Amino acid sequence: MSKITVYTAKRIRTMNPSLPVATAIAVRDGQIIEVGTLDTIRPWLDAHPHVIDETFRNHVLMPGFIDPHLHPSLAAILLPCHFITAMEWKLPDRTCAPVHGHNAYIDRLKQIEESVADPSEPLITWGYHKIWHGRVDRAVLNGISATRPIVVWQRSFHEVIANDAAIQWFGADRAMMEKHHQIDLGDGRFYETGLAVAMRGMHKLLLDPKRFRHGMELTKRAVHKGGHTTICDMGLPMLDLELEWSTLKAVMDTDDTPFRTQFVARAVERGGGLGREKENLERVKGMAQRNTHRFEFRKAVKLFTDGGYFAELMQVQPPGFIDGHEGEWLMPPEVFEALCRLYWHEGFRIHVHCTGDLGLELALDTLETLQFERPRFNHRFTIEHFGLSTPEQVRRMADLGALASVNAYYVHELGEAYWKRSLGYERASQMSRLGTLARHNVTTALHTDFTMAPALPLNSAWVAVNRVSESGAVMCPEERLTIEQAMRAITIDAAYVLGMEHEVGSLRAGKKADFTVLEADPFEVPPMELKDIPIWGTVFEGAPAPLS
Repeated sequence: MSKITVYTAKRIRTMNPSLPVATAIAVRDGQIIEVGTLDTIRPWLDAHPHVIDETFRNHVLMPGFIDPHLHPSLAAILLPCHFITAMEWKLPDRTCAPVHGHNAYIDRLKQIEESVADPSEPLITWGYHKIWHGRVDRAVLNGISATRPIVVWQRSFHEVIANDAAIQWFGADRAMMEKHHQIDLGDGRFYETGLAVAMRGMHKLLLDPKRFRHGMELTKRAVHKGGHTTICDMGLPMLDLELEWSTLKAVMDTDDTPFRTQFVARAVERGGGLGREKENLERVKGMAQRNTHRFEFRKAVKLFTDGGYFAELMQVQPPGFIDGHEGEWLMPPEVFEALCRLYWHEGFRIHVHCTGDLGLELALDTLETLQFERPRFNHRFTIEHFGLSTPEQVRRMADLGALASVNAYYVHELGEAYWKRSLGYERASQMSRLGTLARHNVTTALHTDFTMAPALPLNSAWVAVNRVSESGAVMCPEERLTIEQAMRAITIDAAYVLGMEHEVGSLRAGKKADFTVLEADPFEVPPMELKDIPIWGTVFEGAPAPLS
Protein backbone atom coordinates (compact mmCIF):
# COMPACT_ATOMS: atom_id res chain seq x y z
CA MET A 1 0.00 0.00 0.00
CA SER A 2 1.32 3.45 -0.94
CA LYS A 3 2.07 6.28 1.44
CA ILE A 4 -0.66 8.76 2.21
CA THR A 5 -0.08 12.17 0.62
CA VAL A 6 -1.63 15.13 2.40
CA TYR A 7 -2.17 18.20 0.26
CA THR A 8 -2.60 21.38 2.26
CA ALA A 9 -4.18 24.46 0.73
CA LYS A 10 -5.18 27.98 1.55
CA ARG A 11 -8.75 26.78 1.16
CA ILE A 12 -10.50 23.67 -0.09
CA ARG A 13 -14.04 24.12 -1.41
CA THR A 14 -15.39 20.58 -1.19
CA MET A 15 -18.91 21.08 -2.66
CA ASN A 16 -19.98 18.74 0.14
CA PRO A 17 -22.59 20.60 2.25
CA SER A 18 -21.69 18.57 5.33
CA LEU A 19 -18.10 19.87 5.27
CA PRO A 20 -18.02 22.77 2.81
CA VAL A 21 -14.55 24.15 3.61
CA ALA A 22 -11.30 22.45 4.56
CA THR A 23 -7.54 23.07 4.51
CA ALA A 24 -6.11 19.56 4.11
CA ILE A 25 -6.95 16.51 2.04
CA ALA A 26 -5.34 13.09 2.41
CA VAL A 27 -5.11 10.80 -0.62
CA ARG A 28 -3.71 7.34 -1.29
CA ASP A 29 -3.64 5.28 -4.47
CA GLY A 30 -5.78 7.86 -6.31
CA GLN A 31 -8.52 7.93 -3.66
CA ILE A 32 -9.43 10.47 -1.01
CA ILE A 33 -8.84 9.12 2.52
CA GLU A 34 -10.16 12.08 4.46
CA VAL A 35 -10.86 15.81 4.10
CA GLY A 36 -10.49 18.30 6.94
CA THR A 37 -7.53 19.91 8.69
CA LEU A 38 -4.14 18.55 9.71
CA ASP A 39 -5.57 18.13 13.21
CA THR A 40 -8.74 16.27 12.22
CA ILE A 41 -6.97 13.85 9.90
CA ARG A 42 -4.23 13.16 12.49
CA PRO A 43 -5.40 9.58 13.33
CA TRP A 44 -4.67 8.51 9.75
CA LEU A 45 -1.25 10.12 9.87
CA ASP A 46 -0.37 8.54 13.19
CA ALA A 47 -1.32 5.11 11.85
CA HIS A 48 0.23 5.17 8.35
CA PRO A 49 3.35 6.40 6.53
CA HIS A 50 2.64 9.77 4.96
CA VAL A 51 4.07 12.87 3.38
CA ILE A 52 2.70 16.40 3.66
CA ASP A 53 2.81 18.31 0.36
CA GLU A 54 2.52 22.10 0.62
CA THR A 55 2.60 22.79 -3.12
CA PHE A 56 -0.89 24.29 -2.90
CA ARG A 57 -0.51 26.22 0.35
CA ASN A 58 -1.37 29.48 -1.46
CA HIS A 59 -4.00 27.98 -3.76
CA VAL A 60 -7.66 27.05 -3.65
CA LEU A 61 -8.67 23.46 -4.37
CA MET A 62 -12.03 22.49 -5.80
CA PRO A 63 -13.41 19.19 -7.08
CA GLY A 64 -12.10 18.56 -10.57
CA PHE A 65 -14.24 20.39 -13.10
CA ILE A 66 -16.60 18.29 -15.20
CA ASP A 67 -17.96 19.01 -18.67
CA PRO A 68 -20.83 16.57 -19.25
CA HIS A 69 -21.24 17.42 -22.94
CA LEU A 70 -18.47 18.15 -25.39
CA HIS A 71 -17.21 16.52 -28.57
CA PRO A 72 -13.53 15.62 -28.86
CA SER A 73 -13.99 14.31 -32.41
CA LEU A 74 -15.88 17.43 -33.50
CA ALA A 75 -13.16 19.61 -32.00
CA ALA A 76 -10.46 17.49 -33.65
CA ILE A 77 -12.20 18.06 -37.00
CA LEU A 78 -12.62 21.82 -36.53
CA LEU A 79 -9.51 22.99 -34.69
CA PRO A 80 -7.24 22.49 -37.75
CA CYS A 81 -9.68 24.60 -39.81
CA HIS A 82 -9.43 28.34 -40.37
CA PHE A 83 -11.58 30.17 -37.81
CA ILE A 84 -13.52 33.23 -38.99
CA THR A 85 -15.84 34.01 -36.11
CA ALA A 86 -17.74 36.89 -34.56
CA MET A 87 -16.04 36.34 -31.19
CA GLU A 88 -12.37 36.10 -30.30
CA TRP A 89 -11.21 32.51 -29.87
CA LYS A 90 -8.15 31.65 -27.81
CA LEU A 91 -7.14 28.23 -29.09
CA PRO A 92 -4.26 26.07 -27.84
CA ASP A 93 -2.09 27.03 -30.83
CA ARG A 94 -3.35 30.49 -31.80
CA THR A 95 -5.72 33.38 -31.08
CA CYS A 96 -8.35 34.22 -33.72
CA ALA A 97 -9.48 37.84 -33.84
CA PRO A 98 -13.22 38.54 -34.22
CA VAL A 99 -14.62 39.43 -37.65
CA HIS A 100 -17.81 41.46 -38.02
CA GLY A 101 -19.55 42.55 -41.20
CA HIS A 102 -20.05 40.98 -44.61
CA ASN A 103 -17.20 42.78 -46.34
CA ALA A 104 -14.77 42.00 -43.52
CA TYR A 105 -15.78 38.35 -43.66
CA ILE A 106 -15.28 38.11 -47.43
CA ASP A 107 -11.97 39.96 -47.21
CA ARG A 108 -10.72 37.54 -44.56
CA LEU A 109 -11.88 34.54 -46.58
CA LYS A 110 -10.08 35.91 -49.67
CA GLN A 111 -6.89 36.45 -47.65
CA ILE A 112 -6.95 32.84 -46.48
CA GLU A 113 -7.68 31.54 -50.00
CA GLU A 114 -4.78 33.49 -51.44
CA SER A 115 -2.44 32.22 -48.73
CA VAL A 116 -2.99 28.55 -49.62
CA ALA A 117 -0.29 27.73 -52.15
CA ASP A 118 -1.77 24.55 -53.64
CA PRO A 119 -4.66 25.66 -55.90
CA SER A 120 -6.39 22.28 -55.55
CA GLU A 121 -6.25 22.10 -51.75
CA PRO A 122 -9.75 22.37 -50.22
CA LEU A 123 -10.34 25.36 -47.97
CA ILE A 124 -12.55 24.81 -44.93
CA THR A 125 -13.45 27.62 -42.54
CA TRP A 126 -15.56 27.54 -39.39
CA GLY A 127 -17.56 30.17 -37.55
CA TYR A 128 -19.77 31.83 -40.16
CA HIS A 129 -23.08 33.29 -38.95
CA LYS A 130 -25.37 35.37 -41.13
CA ILE A 131 -26.28 37.74 -38.27
CA TRP A 132 -22.68 38.97 -38.12
CA HIS A 133 -21.43 38.11 -41.60
CA GLY A 134 -24.36 38.66 -43.94
CA ARG A 135 -25.48 36.32 -46.69
CA VAL A 136 -22.87 33.87 -47.94
CA ASP A 137 -23.97 31.32 -50.52
CA ARG A 138 -22.66 29.21 -53.39
CA ALA A 139 -22.44 32.18 -55.76
CA VAL A 140 -20.44 34.27 -53.28
CA LEU A 141 -18.00 31.41 -52.74
CA ASN A 142 -17.71 30.82 -56.50
CA GLY A 143 -16.65 34.46 -56.75
CA ILE A 144 -13.73 33.78 -54.43
CA SER A 145 -12.64 30.69 -56.37
CA ALA A 146 -14.28 28.75 -59.17
CA THR A 147 -11.71 25.95 -58.95
CA ARG A 148 -10.71 25.47 -55.31
CA PRO A 149 -13.25 23.60 -53.14
CA ILE A 150 -14.40 26.09 -50.48
CA VAL A 151 -16.56 24.98 -47.56
CA VAL A 152 -17.89 27.47 -45.03
CA TRP A 153 -18.94 25.72 -41.84
CA GLN A 154 -21.70 27.57 -40.08
CA ARG A 155 -21.08 28.44 -36.43
CA SER A 156 -23.41 25.64 -35.29
CA PHE A 157 -21.59 22.73 -37.03
CA HIS A 158 -25.08 21.73 -38.23
CA GLU A 159 -24.67 23.38 -41.64
CA VAL A 160 -22.10 23.99 -44.38
CA ILE A 161 -22.16 26.17 -47.48
CA ALA A 162 -20.15 25.01 -50.49
CA ASN A 163 -19.07 26.39 -53.84
CA ASP A 164 -19.43 24.41 -57.08
CA ALA A 165 -15.94 22.95 -56.80
CA ALA A 166 -16.69 21.70 -53.28
CA ILE A 167 -20.02 20.18 -54.31
CA GLN A 168 -18.22 18.30 -57.05
CA TRP A 169 -15.49 17.31 -54.55
CA PHE A 170 -18.12 15.79 -52.25
CA GLY A 171 -18.74 13.20 -54.97
CA ALA A 172 -22.38 12.63 -54.05
CA ASP A 173 -25.08 11.72 -56.55
CA ARG A 174 -26.50 14.98 -57.88
CA ALA A 175 -30.02 13.66 -58.38
CA MET A 176 -30.09 12.54 -54.75
CA MET A 177 -28.84 15.94 -53.58
CA GLU A 178 -31.48 17.75 -55.66
CA LYS A 179 -34.25 15.71 -54.01
CA HIS A 180 -32.87 15.83 -50.44
CA HIS A 181 -35.17 17.91 -48.21
CA GLN A 182 -32.25 19.38 -46.23
CA ILE A 183 -29.96 20.26 -49.14
CA ASP A 184 -30.36 23.46 -51.17
CA LEU A 185 -28.02 23.16 -54.15
CA GLY A 186 -28.98 26.61 -55.40
CA ASP A 187 -27.42 28.18 -52.31
CA GLY A 188 -24.89 25.38 -51.87
CA ARG A 189 -26.36 24.74 -48.42
CA PHE A 190 -26.20 21.36 -46.66
CA TYR A 191 -27.89 21.32 -43.27
CA GLU A 192 -28.92 18.84 -40.55
CA THR A 193 -29.36 15.44 -42.25
CA GLY A 194 -28.05 16.98 -45.47
CA LEU A 195 -24.83 17.78 -43.61
CA ALA A 196 -24.15 14.03 -43.44
CA VAL A 197 -23.98 13.98 -47.25
CA ALA A 198 -21.37 16.75 -47.30
CA MET A 199 -19.39 15.21 -44.45
CA ARG A 200 -19.13 11.88 -46.25
CA GLY A 201 -17.56 13.77 -49.13
CA MET A 202 -15.16 15.61 -46.81
CA HIS A 203 -14.30 12.44 -44.92
CA LYS A 204 -11.05 11.93 -46.81
CA LEU A 205 -9.73 15.29 -45.61
CA LEU A 206 -11.39 15.70 -42.20
CA LEU A 207 -10.34 12.25 -41.01
CA ASP A 208 -6.93 12.18 -42.62
CA PRO A 209 -5.02 10.40 -39.82
CA LYS A 210 -2.29 13.03 -39.45
CA ARG A 211 -4.72 15.96 -39.53
CA PHE A 212 -7.22 14.31 -37.20
CA ARG A 213 -4.58 13.33 -34.66
CA HIS A 214 -3.21 16.88 -34.63
CA GLY A 215 -6.74 18.17 -33.96
CA MET A 216 -7.19 15.64 -31.14
CA GLU A 217 -3.91 16.71 -29.53
CA LEU A 218 -5.11 20.33 -29.61
CA THR A 219 -8.37 19.19 -28.03
CA LYS A 220 -6.51 17.41 -25.24
CA ARG A 221 -4.62 20.62 -24.49
CA ALA A 222 -7.84 22.65 -24.47
CA VAL A 223 -9.54 20.22 -22.06
CA HIS A 224 -6.64 20.34 -19.61
CA LYS A 225 -6.40 24.14 -19.88
CA GLY A 226 -10.01 24.40 -18.72
CA GLY A 227 -9.25 22.57 -15.48
CA HIS A 228 -11.24 19.44 -16.32
CA THR A 229 -10.67 16.07 -14.72
CA THR A 230 -13.79 14.44 -16.22
CA ILE A 231 -15.46 15.04 -19.57
CA CYS A 232 -18.22 13.32 -21.51
CA ASP A 233 -18.15 12.78 -25.26
CA MET A 234 -21.88 13.19 -25.80
CA GLY A 235 -22.59 11.27 -28.98
CA LEU A 236 -19.94 8.95 -30.39
CA PRO A 237 -19.25 8.45 -33.27
CA MET A 238 -19.11 11.73 -35.11
CA LEU A 239 -18.20 10.21 -38.49
CA ASP A 240 -16.17 7.01 -38.30
CA LEU A 241 -16.18 5.01 -35.05
CA GLU A 242 -13.05 2.95 -35.59
CA LEU A 243 -10.87 5.80 -36.79
CA GLU A 244 -12.13 8.13 -34.07
CA TRP A 245 -11.66 5.47 -31.41
CA SER A 246 -8.12 4.60 -32.44
CA THR A 247 -7.15 8.28 -32.38
CA LEU A 248 -8.91 8.92 -29.07
CA LYS A 249 -7.04 6.01 -27.52
CA ALA A 250 -3.68 7.07 -28.94
CA VAL A 251 -4.04 10.65 -27.67
CA MET A 252 -6.30 10.60 -24.58
CA ASP A 253 -6.09 7.07 -23.17
CA THR A 254 -2.50 7.58 -22.06
CA ASP A 255 -0.65 7.86 -18.76
CA ASP A 256 0.00 11.58 -19.33
CA THR A 257 -3.71 12.41 -19.79
CA PRO A 258 -4.94 14.10 -16.58
CA PHE A 259 -8.65 13.50 -17.16
CA ARG A 260 -11.08 10.68 -17.87
CA THR A 261 -13.74 10.48 -20.57
CA GLN A 262 -17.20 9.01 -20.35
CA PHE A 263 -18.76 8.23 -23.72
CA VAL A 264 -22.45 8.30 -24.62
CA ALA A 265 -23.24 6.53 -27.88
CA ARG A 266 -25.56 7.92 -30.52
CA ALA A 267 -28.81 5.95 -30.76
CA VAL A 268 -28.53 6.23 -34.55
CA GLU A 269 -25.29 6.89 -36.38
CA ARG A 270 -25.08 10.07 -38.44
CA GLY A 271 -26.73 9.82 -41.85
CA GLY A 272 -28.36 6.40 -41.45
CA GLY A 273 -29.57 3.60 -39.24
CA LEU A 274 -33.26 4.46 -38.98
CA GLY A 275 -35.42 1.37 -39.13
CA ARG A 276 -32.71 -0.89 -37.68
CA GLU A 277 -33.72 -0.63 -34.06
CA LYS A 278 -32.44 -4.02 -32.91
CA GLU A 279 -29.14 -3.55 -34.71
CA ASN A 280 -28.68 -0.10 -33.16
CA LEU A 281 -29.53 -1.39 -29.68
CA GLU A 282 -26.96 -4.17 -29.93
CA ARG A 283 -24.36 -1.71 -31.25
CA VAL A 284 -24.92 0.62 -28.30
CA LYS A 285 -24.89 -2.22 -25.77
CA GLY A 286 -21.63 -3.51 -27.22
CA MET A 287 -19.78 -0.23 -26.68
CA ALA A 288 -18.99 -1.13 -23.06
CA GLN A 289 -16.57 -3.78 -24.31
CA ARG A 290 -14.23 -0.91 -25.20
CA ASN A 291 -13.94 0.37 -21.61
CA THR A 292 -10.52 1.12 -20.13
CA HIS A 293 -9.35 2.89 -17.00
CA ARG A 294 -9.77 6.37 -18.51
CA PHE A 295 -12.50 5.57 -21.07
CA GLU A 296 -15.93 4.33 -20.13
CA PHE A 297 -19.29 3.71 -21.76
CA ARG A 298 -22.13 3.49 -19.27
CA LYS A 299 -25.75 2.59 -19.89
CA ALA A 300 -26.62 5.83 -21.64
CA VAL A 301 -27.62 6.93 -25.13
CA LYS A 302 -28.11 10.18 -27.03
CA LEU A 303 -31.11 11.10 -29.18
CA PHE A 304 -32.15 14.27 -30.99
CA THR A 305 -35.29 16.33 -31.46
CA ASP A 306 -34.71 19.61 -33.32
CA GLY A 307 -32.00 21.44 -35.22
CA GLY A 308 -28.99 23.52 -34.21
CA TYR A 309 -29.35 26.60 -31.99
CA PHE A 310 -26.56 28.62 -33.59
CA ALA A 311 -28.01 27.69 -37.00
CA GLU A 312 -31.46 29.03 -36.02
CA LEU A 313 -32.86 25.63 -36.99
CA MET A 314 -34.45 24.90 -33.62
CA GLN A 315 -38.16 24.13 -33.63
CA VAL A 316 -40.02 26.92 -31.85
CA GLN A 317 -43.59 27.34 -30.69
CA PRO A 318 -45.71 30.34 -31.81
CA PRO A 319 -45.01 33.14 -32.50
CA GLY A 320 -42.00 31.55 -34.21
CA PHE A 321 -39.08 33.44 -35.76
CA ILE A 322 -39.27 37.12 -36.66
CA ASP A 323 -38.46 36.41 -40.31
CA GLY A 324 -41.02 33.61 -40.54
CA HIS A 325 -38.63 30.75 -41.34
CA GLU A 326 -39.20 27.35 -39.77
CA GLY A 327 -36.93 25.07 -37.82
CA GLU A 328 -36.00 21.49 -38.62
CA TRP A 329 -36.40 18.09 -36.99
CA LEU A 330 -33.26 16.00 -36.63
CA MET A 331 -35.47 12.96 -36.14
CA PRO A 332 -39.09 12.73 -37.24
CA PRO A 333 -41.17 12.90 -34.04
CA GLU A 334 -42.54 9.38 -34.46
CA VAL A 335 -39.02 7.99 -34.94
CA PHE A 336 -37.78 9.89 -31.89
CA GLU A 337 -40.57 8.44 -29.74
CA ALA A 338 -39.95 4.91 -31.02
CA LEU A 339 -36.23 5.09 -30.28
CA CYS A 340 -36.83 6.60 -26.84
CA ARG A 341 -39.22 3.76 -26.06
CA LEU A 342 -36.66 1.16 -27.13
CA TYR A 343 -33.92 2.50 -24.87
CA TRP A 344 -36.27 3.46 -22.02
CA HIS A 345 -37.54 -0.11 -21.74
CA GLU A 346 -33.94 -1.34 -21.73
CA GLY A 347 -33.16 0.88 -18.73
CA PHE A 348 -30.86 3.37 -20.44
CA ARG A 349 -30.17 6.88 -19.24
CA ILE A 350 -31.47 8.98 -22.16
CA HIS A 351 -29.89 12.30 -23.19
CA VAL A 352 -31.89 14.36 -25.67
CA HIS A 353 -30.51 17.17 -27.82
CA CYS A 354 -33.22 19.89 -27.54
CA THR A 355 -32.65 23.49 -28.58
CA GLY A 356 -36.09 25.02 -29.21
CA ASP A 357 -39.18 25.01 -27.02
CA LEU A 358 -41.10 22.89 -29.54
CA GLY A 359 -38.26 20.35 -29.55
CA LEU A 360 -38.43 20.39 -25.75
CA GLU A 361 -42.19 19.85 -25.88
CA LEU A 362 -41.67 16.73 -28.00
CA ALA A 363 -39.12 15.40 -25.51
CA LEU A 364 -41.39 16.03 -22.53
CA ASP A 365 -44.45 14.56 -24.25
CA THR A 366 -42.42 11.45 -24.97
CA LEU A 367 -41.09 11.23 -21.42
CA GLU A 368 -44.63 11.55 -20.03
CA THR A 369 -45.87 8.80 -22.37
CA LEU A 370 -43.05 6.48 -21.35
CA GLN A 371 -43.61 7.15 -17.66
CA PHE A 372 -47.24 6.16 -18.14
CA GLU A 373 -46.33 3.01 -20.05
CA ARG A 374 -43.49 1.88 -17.82
CA PRO A 375 -42.75 4.07 -14.78
CA ARG A 376 -39.10 4.47 -13.83
CA PHE A 377 -37.49 6.19 -10.86
CA ASN A 378 -34.13 7.97 -10.96
CA HIS A 379 -34.13 7.63 -14.74
CA ARG A 380 -32.08 10.82 -15.32
CA PHE A 381 -33.70 11.66 -18.65
CA THR A 382 -31.60 14.73 -19.50
CA ILE A 383 -32.43 17.68 -21.73
CA GLU A 384 -29.22 18.70 -23.50
CA HIS A 385 -28.54 22.34 -24.53
CA PHE A 386 -31.92 23.78 -23.38
CA GLY A 387 -31.86 26.89 -25.56
CA LEU A 388 -35.49 28.01 -25.60
CA SER A 389 -38.07 26.96 -23.03
CA THR A 390 -41.08 28.23 -21.15
CA PRO A 391 -41.50 28.45 -17.37
CA GLU A 392 -44.32 25.92 -17.63
CA GLN A 393 -42.03 23.43 -19.36
CA VAL A 394 -39.52 23.72 -16.51
CA ARG A 395 -42.24 22.93 -13.99
CA ARG A 396 -43.18 19.93 -16.11
CA MET A 397 -39.55 18.81 -16.19
CA ALA A 398 -39.55 18.86 -12.40
CA ASP A 399 -42.79 16.86 -12.28
CA LEU A 400 -41.39 14.23 -14.66
CA GLY A 401 -37.98 13.95 -12.99
CA ALA A 402 -36.01 15.30 -15.96
CA LEU A 403 -32.56 16.85 -15.60
CA ALA A 404 -30.94 19.67 -17.57
CA SER A 405 -27.48 20.03 -19.10
CA VAL A 406 -27.38 23.62 -20.31
CA ASN A 407 -25.19 25.62 -22.67
CA ALA A 408 -25.20 28.93 -20.81
CA TYR A 409 -22.83 30.48 -23.38
CA TYR A 410 -25.81 30.98 -25.71
CA VAL A 411 -26.73 34.00 -23.57
CA HIS A 412 -23.37 35.69 -24.08
CA GLU A 413 -22.95 35.23 -27.82
CA LEU A 414 -26.55 35.06 -29.01
CA GLY A 415 -28.64 36.96 -26.45
CA GLU A 416 -28.65 40.38 -28.13
CA ALA A 417 -28.26 38.99 -31.66
CA TYR A 418 -31.38 36.86 -31.34
CA TRP A 419 -33.26 39.67 -29.61
CA LYS A 420 -32.72 42.01 -32.55
CA ARG A 421 -32.69 39.58 -35.49
CA SER A 422 -34.39 36.31 -34.62
CA LEU A 423 -36.73 35.97 -31.63
CA GLY A 424 -37.40 39.32 -30.00
CA TYR A 425 -36.30 40.46 -26.56
CA GLU A 426 -38.59 38.45 -24.29
CA ARG A 427 -37.61 34.99 -25.51
CA ALA A 428 -34.00 35.82 -26.40
CA SER A 429 -33.23 37.32 -23.00
CA GLN A 430 -34.65 34.23 -21.27
CA MET A 431 -32.72 31.59 -23.26
CA SER A 432 -30.85 29.08 -21.09
CA ARG A 433 -33.47 29.54 -18.37
CA LEU A 434 -31.22 28.62 -15.44
CA GLY A 435 -32.86 30.53 -12.60
CA THR A 436 -36.21 28.86 -13.19
CA LEU A 437 -34.54 25.45 -13.23
CA ALA A 438 -32.98 26.25 -9.85
CA ARG A 439 -36.26 27.46 -8.39
CA HIS A 440 -37.93 24.17 -9.39
CA ASN A 441 -35.02 22.11 -8.01
CA VAL A 442 -34.22 20.58 -11.40
CA THR A 443 -30.67 19.24 -11.16
CA THR A 444 -28.69 21.26 -13.68
CA ALA A 445 -25.23 20.96 -15.19
CA LEU A 446 -23.38 23.45 -17.37
CA HIS A 447 -21.65 22.25 -20.52
CA THR A 448 -19.76 23.82 -23.42
CA ASP A 449 -20.59 21.50 -26.33
CA PHE A 450 -17.04 22.41 -27.39
CA THR A 451 -16.55 24.00 -29.91
CA MET A 452 -19.98 25.61 -29.51
CA ALA A 453 -18.47 27.37 -26.51
CA PRO A 454 -14.90 27.60 -25.20
CA ALA A 455 -13.91 24.53 -23.16
CA LEU A 456 -13.69 26.65 -20.01
CA PRO A 457 -16.03 25.71 -17.14
CA LEU A 458 -15.29 28.92 -15.27
CA ASN A 459 -16.41 30.86 -18.35
CA SER A 460 -19.67 28.90 -18.43
CA ALA A 461 -20.17 29.60 -14.72
CA TRP A 462 -19.41 33.30 -15.33
CA VAL A 463 -22.17 33.52 -17.95
CA ALA A 464 -24.61 31.66 -15.70
CA VAL A 465 -23.94 33.96 -12.75
CA ASN A 466 -23.86 37.28 -14.63
CA ARG A 467 -25.87 36.66 -17.84
CA VAL A 468 -23.97 39.35 -19.69
CA SER A 469 -24.24 39.57 -23.46
CA GLU A 470 -21.54 40.46 -25.96
CA SER A 471 -22.02 44.18 -25.27
CA GLY A 472 -22.03 43.72 -21.49
CA ALA A 473 -25.80 44.13 -21.10
CA VAL A 474 -27.45 41.87 -18.53
CA MET A 475 -29.99 39.51 -20.11
CA CYS A 476 -32.85 38.65 -17.75
CA PRO A 477 -31.23 38.87 -14.30
CA GLU A 478 -34.07 36.73 -12.89
CA GLU A 479 -32.49 33.74 -14.67
CA ARG A 480 -29.06 34.10 -13.07
CA LEU A 481 -27.56 31.42 -10.86
CA THR A 482 -25.79 32.05 -7.57
CA ILE A 483 -22.08 31.30 -7.32
CA GLU A 484 -22.90 28.19 -5.30
CA GLN A 485 -25.38 26.95 -7.91
CA ALA A 486 -23.00 27.64 -10.80
CA MET A 487 -20.07 25.90 -9.14
CA ARG A 488 -22.27 22.89 -8.37
CA ALA A 489 -23.25 22.84 -12.05
CA ILE A 490 -19.61 22.25 -13.10
CA THR A 491 -18.84 19.80 -10.28
CA ILE A 492 -21.28 17.67 -8.26
CA ASP A 493 -24.42 18.33 -10.32
CA ALA A 494 -22.54 17.64 -13.55
CA ALA A 495 -21.38 14.37 -11.97
CA TYR A 496 -25.01 13.53 -11.13
CA VAL A 497 -26.11 14.06 -14.73
CA LEU A 498 -23.47 11.50 -15.77
CA GLY A 499 -24.34 9.03 -13.00
CA MET A 500 -20.92 9.55 -11.41
CA GLU A 501 -21.85 11.44 -8.24
CA HIS A 502 -20.58 8.61 -6.01
CA GLU A 503 -17.13 8.85 -7.60
CA VAL A 504 -16.40 12.48 -8.52
CA GLY A 505 -17.86 15.98 -8.27
CA SER A 506 -17.18 16.68 -4.59
CA LEU A 507 -14.29 16.12 -2.20
CA ARG A 508 -15.01 13.54 0.49
CA ALA A 509 -13.62 10.29 1.79
CA GLY A 510 -13.88 7.47 -0.74
CA LYS A 511 -14.06 9.55 -3.92
CA LYS A 512 -11.42 9.85 -6.61
CA ALA A 513 -8.68 12.33 -5.77
CA ASP A 514 -9.49 14.79 -8.56
CA PHE A 515 -8.97 18.50 -7.91
CA THR A 516 -8.89 21.70 -9.91
CA VAL A 517 -6.24 24.05 -8.52
CA LEU A 518 -7.12 27.74 -8.64
CA GLU A 519 -5.21 30.92 -7.87
CA ALA A 520 -8.28 32.54 -6.25
CA ASP A 521 -11.51 31.50 -4.57
CA PRO A 522 -14.59 31.63 -6.87
CA PHE A 523 -16.75 32.36 -3.82
CA GLU A 524 -14.74 35.47 -2.92
CA VAL A 525 -13.87 37.21 -6.19
CA PRO A 526 -16.37 39.68 -7.69
CA PRO A 527 -18.81 37.71 -9.90
CA MET A 528 -17.64 39.52 -13.05
CA GLU A 529 -14.10 38.25 -12.42
CA LEU A 530 -15.08 34.59 -12.16
CA LYS A 531 -13.93 33.68 -15.66
CA ASP A 532 -10.55 35.34 -15.14
CA ILE A 533 -9.42 33.22 -12.17
CA PRO A 534 -6.08 31.68 -13.20
CA ILE A 535 -5.93 27.90 -13.17
CA TRP A 536 -2.67 26.38 -11.87
CA GLY A 537 -3.64 22.98 -13.21
CA THR A 538 -5.28 19.88 -11.84
CA VAL A 539 -4.69 16.84 -9.68
CA PHE A 540 -5.94 13.69 -11.36
CA GLU A 541 -6.32 10.60 -9.19
CA GLY A 542 -3.80 12.08 -6.75
CA ALA A 543 -1.15 13.10 -9.31
CA PRO A 544 -0.53 16.85 -9.91
CA ALA A 545 -0.81 18.00 -13.53
CA PRO A 546 0.26 21.66 -13.87
CA LEU A 547 -0.60 23.59 -16.99
CA SER A 548 2.46 23.86 -19.18
